[in-house]
Amino acid sequence: MATTDNASTRDRLLDAAAELFYREGVSLGVETLSRSAGVSKRSMYQLFASKDEVLAASLARRLPEYEERLAPGPQEPDGPRERIVHVFEQLEKASADPAYRGCPCPASLVELKDPEHPASAVARGAKEWLLGFFRAAAEEGGARDAGLLARQLMLVFDGASARAGAGIETLDGLTTTTVTALLDASGTR
Repeated sequence: MATTDNASTRDRLLDAAAELFYREGVSLGVETLSRSAGVSKRSMYQLFASKDEVLAASLARRLPEYEERLAPGPQEPDGPRERIVHVFEQLEKASADPAYRGCPCPASLVELKDPEHPASAVARGAKEWLLGFFRAAAEEGGARDAGLLARQLMLVFDGASARAGAGIETLDGLTTTTVTALLDASGTR
């Protein structure tokens, strides 16, 4: 029974952490986090050694769903060019939600400013996954320089995500048009 209680407490804590860190940033206090999750600080520290570990675990827990939402599924487009554009279509769709605050990874990296922070490692891993996804699709599509194209796509993704998340920009076709021009210029089929 204690395992179920601990799992429930852990789940509540990670759910609250994911929501709060995404919406308000990583600088919120342990008291706010614990209160929002409905758990005591003591319980939090029994499950995690620090708030840093909670942040890393909540980000790691959220990433598979985020990656699944971006990447084309089995019923989605199957050409390399279409798979790349699909990611940006999903970004545009997500950014239309008023609660959208951008991709959680660059936001965490910028806010933390510590490459050794456990959440920084999680965020870098997610960004490496997306870079690898772009590079593999670009190679398959015959891009002249798949590595460069992948890096350019990352800049468009992260920049658009940040601008939309900050409420500066609406993406309405902006990223897909930009990415299409990059794909054309790189020779990606």
